Amino acid sequence: MASKQNKLTDRRSARVRRQLKARSSGRPRLSVHRSSQHIYAQVIDDASGRTVAAASTLEKDLKGALKTGADKSAAAAVGKLVAERALKAGVKEVVFDRGSYLFHGRVKALADAAREGGLSF
Repeated sequence: MASKQNKLTDRRSARVRRQLKARSSGRPRLSVHRSSQHIYAQVIDDASGRTVAAASTLEKDLKGALKTGADKSAAAAVGKLVAERALKAGVKEVVFDRGSYLFHGRVKALADAAREGGLSF
């Protein structure tokens, strides 16, 4: 039996995804997942069903440079890296999929860094 918190999280995630679908107009989405120790980002083209670019704090070049994978500086590094890889793949405009997370803290830091890296959303 799902807990009340899980139900609320699922509802928030579905609401965000539904709003993105209405506004996306064919643009890929920048999807964010955060755990207690790491943060992950993917640029996903839903039309073709493939991942265009991805980055996370588990990558060797980032892991060695970061003190931890669970702070705002790590999220900013992942945001810049995913933006760089998306631009290399030819993606400039995305929609931001925060999932069930509030736009605050690490998620906001990742989004701001991706904007600085050249993505627009």
